[in-house]
Amino acid sequence: MAFPLLFLLFCTFCSSPSAIYSTFIPYNTSASVVSGKINVHFVPHSHDDVGWLKTVDQYYFGGNNSIRGACVQNVLDSVMSSLFEDKNRKFIYVEMAFFQRWWRQQSSGMKERVKGLVNSGQLEFINGGMCMHDEATPHYIDLIDQTTLGHKFIKDEFGQIPRVGWQIDPFGHSAVQAYLLGAEFGFDSLFFARIDYQDRAKRLQDKTLEVVWRGSQSLGSTSQIFTGIFPRHYDPPDGFTFEINDVSPPIQDDVLLFDYNVQERVSDFVAAALAQANVTRTNHIMWLMGTDFRYQYANSWYRQMDKFIHYVNQDGRVNVLYSTPSMYTDAKHAANEEWPLKTGDFFPYADHQNAYWTGYFTSRPAFKGFVRTMSGYYLAARQLEFFRGRSGVASKLGVLADALAIAQHHDAVSGTQRQHVAADYALRISIGYKECPLLNISYCPPTESISSDEQSLVVVAYNPLGWKREEVIRIPVSSENVEVRDSNGIQIESQLVPLLNATSRVRTIYAKAYTGHFPSEMPKYWLAFSASLPPLGFNTYFVSVANQTGSSSILSLVHTAENTKARTVEVGPGNLKLRFSVDSGELTHFINGRSLVATSVEQSYGYYTGNDGTNKDPQASGAYVFRPNGTFTVKNLGQVPSTFLRGPLLDEVHQQLNPWISQIGPIPLDDGTGKEITTQIKTTMKTNKTFYTDSNGRDFIKRVRDQRTDWDLEVNQPVAGNYYPVNLGIYVEDDTTELSVLVDRSVGGSSLVDGQIELMLHRRMLHDDMRGVGEVLNEIVCVLDECEGLTKLLNGFVYILLQIVGKMFLRVDQLGEGAKWRRTVGQEIYSPVLVAFTKQQDASKWMESHVNSFSGVDPSYSLPNNVAVITLQELKVGEVLLRLAHLYEIGEDKDYSGMARVELKMLFPNKKIGKVTELSLSANQKRSELEKRRLVWKVAAKEEESKVVRGGAVDPDNLVVELAPMEIRTFFLNFDSPQIYVS
Repeated sequence: MAFPLLFLLFCTFCSSPSAIYSTFIPYNTSASVVSGKINVHFVPHSHDDVGWLKTVDQYYFGGNNSIRGACVQNVLDSVMSSLFEDKNRKFIYVEMAFFQRWWRQQSSGMKERVKGLVNSGQLEFINGGMCMHDEATPHYIDLIDQTTLGHKFIKDEFGQIPRVGWQIDPFGHSAVQAYLLGAEFGFDSLFFARIDYQDRAKRLQDKTLEVVWRGSQSLGSTSQIFTGIFPRHYDPPDGFTFEINDVSPPIQDDVLLFDYNVQERVSDFVAAALAQANVTRTNHIMWLMGTDFRYQYANSWYRQMDKFIHYVNQDGRVNVLYSTPSMYTDAKHAANEEWPLKTGDFFPYADHQNAYWTGYFTSRPAFKGFVRTMSGYYLAARQLEFFRGRSGVASKLGVLADALAIAQHHDAVSGTQRQHVAADYALRISIGYKECPLLNISYCPPTESISSDEQSLVVVAYNPLGWKREEVIRIPVSSENVEVRDSNGIQIESQLVPLLNATSRVRTIYAKAYTGHFPSEMPKYWLAFSASLPPLGFNTYFVSVANQTGSSSILSLVHTAENTKARTVEVGPGNLKLRFSVDSGELTHFINGRSLVATSVEQSYGYYTGNDGTNKDPQASGAYVFRPNGTFTVKNLGQVPSTFLRGPLLDEVHQQLNPWISQIGPIPLDDGTGKEITTQIKTTMKTNKTFYTDSNGRDFIKRVRDQRTDWDLEVNQPVAGNYYPVNLGIYVEDDTTELSVLVDRSVGGSSLVDGQIELMLHRRMLHDDMRGVGEVLNEIVCVLDECEGLTKLLNGFVYILLQIVGKMFLRVDQLGEGAKWRRTVGQEIYSPVLVAFTKQQDASKWMESHVNSFSGVDPSYSLPNNVAVITLQELKVGEVLLRLAHLYEIGEDKDYSGMARVELKMLFPNKKIGKVTELSLSANQKRSELEKRRLVWKVAAKEEESKVVRGGAVDPDNLVVELAPMEIRTFFLNFDSPQIYVS
């Protein structure tokens, strides 16, 4: 009986006169904002890392897909096709390093069509730098430079100015990002995803994910920015990702197919929208439609977004539209809401209770040092190119500029990339460096051998700073019978410092590893001499065989515990002294004779063993995450006595605490544990849990141990959770004294005990931390099939990384006096004296045929002590880009925290300055136009802000630039114009 009934039902259905047909559906995607409804802004995007698991080029063309199937070229090709199909569709793009590669491969016809997309607003450039830079480990000058490159490309090719900052993936966010790399670029808003999990939970509850952020106490509201934090990550809500292999249910709206689900998916959408609206102020919410390397088949996304816009808007409960972050920002501004105020920064970042992303502050210290060294070189090279004049010849600095730009990526200088990618970044920088030789003479010939009485080594020392400078120059030599003469042929005092055995060993191993052969000759000494250098200028020195008895360099006096009767030794010429115990070799006191400060100071070394993730929480220490499993002090085994070297120019202390810290590495792993090496500076100061660290080399931010300014911290990791990025320095203070330590590359730092500063110097791990890189942070160097860990050789407060000499500086001052030293020496660290060499048979002939001393500024002038030239670059003949930076914060120093003034006529004494135009920080628009367009936001501030006074307009007659504390001003200068005027 059942079969005939089923057959009857089937036949009845087939013969129904009201059969349903499938046909073309014209989806209505033209939606705009609707007042009174929740508006869901679809923002289609692809987050494309400029190197991480694969190199930047592999990511672009789709190489090495066994690691990851990612091809940015496919993304851009596919997105353009989808945008051409529907004028309502939109897309944002961020990384200009990739877009430049794609753009230069396009036909003129395609370029015109893409320009149409940009002009119509369908395609919008967001952020606009060469990469999405890291915010913890780069220097602010590098961040300005890399963004300027990207913005120049956008302005030159499309005439567009990016409006929005888009830092969605960096692992914590700096105050400098908000005010300097946001508001000073002219951005109207800034968006990102990663903040501490405890912070996010409170902001979700309080509806404070969107704020007005004032990153600078000095510039205040004049440099604030509207900031949005995503309620989850930078991907869509669960169930709404539509790459071709994603598992989210698509809308199936063909009535003749099974699984018709339009109403079900619309209801899912409305529920997700309402949930996000419940944690967001105003009736506007943003959905990020995309994530890493998506839209390789863009139609799979746009097909679904078209359907959701069509059917959700037909449903009517919420409104959804194609949008961009700029449109979203305008909608938020139009709501006339009063927004919470945020100050400070968003460090450190943890994504759960045992996962503080503070290890990467130190990861790959050699690469971090290389990037910082080449950054200072690039700054100086642009100056020299300007002084020499290009005469219409293309700049040779482009390759280095591009390489340094992508090295600021949040998986590059951060040290969180795979090893082969780190090597690719370093190779690109090295190639760029080789293409711009300094002063047209060889930068690194062998200085060890000066073989004849007539042969001299010509040493040209250039000072990139705007003030006079005295600096000790050190070069390796093999003979002790040498002398040094200045540019007038007058012999000057010099000193020979014996090389450490450990230094020689490292040099031998690394020369073989990277050049394929051992060095032919081993230097025996550092030759040190004092160079007196004019501002933005150079002097020339000549090293030769001493031609008479008694005229050669002074050999350092060597003292050890065996030949010294005193139980303490003071080292250091001049007013600054370090006192060491002869028996233990340990530092015991710091003495500042000028300020009459003498305090107990101890230096020690230790290490944390990295957690291997085998306990209840599988979180291990790795490239990103610092999760210590134990703390150990490195004791001085006394096997090698400390050596004290004295001389007229400098003193040194050589220490070897144990077989693998002399000082430091290769880090041993034979006990089965990864290690994170630290140094501690200890005093008796009462610092009340408080210390200060810099933000990308600019502002210093107050830190309080085990506390956060925005929420009540639940302390789960008392060590890792108190680590912060240190790029310039860290200091502590009490009622009478300041202790400061400066560094020359990013490291992690903290004050875990009152009166103490701790810095992490090196890391070598055995486990991956499960944050995507999929590779253990274990840098090695191999010679003749034998491999060992990367070596960092420390010598007192000087350490050597690969071929890069790095320095860590310590000083104790009276309260209120430390800022002068931190700011001045900080500039000298970033912009070291550049030394170039060549050999000459007859020094007198060189002196007769070359300019031996030069300064780019008027002989009677130098920059104020609180101002630095951070960009001096010839764009083309007669056109120069100039950036001037005030180095001090408001209230930081009694002498230097006021308005500074720079006289352009004295800075360019041999040039007739014509047009002077002030620009935005990235030089892509006039500053006056930026200020006219700047959005004004209402802020729920508890206290009235003090009035901020910035530098005034440049008078066309006296041409003096004013700079307020922490202000950076950017100018376009035109030389040799018939009249002087300012715009």
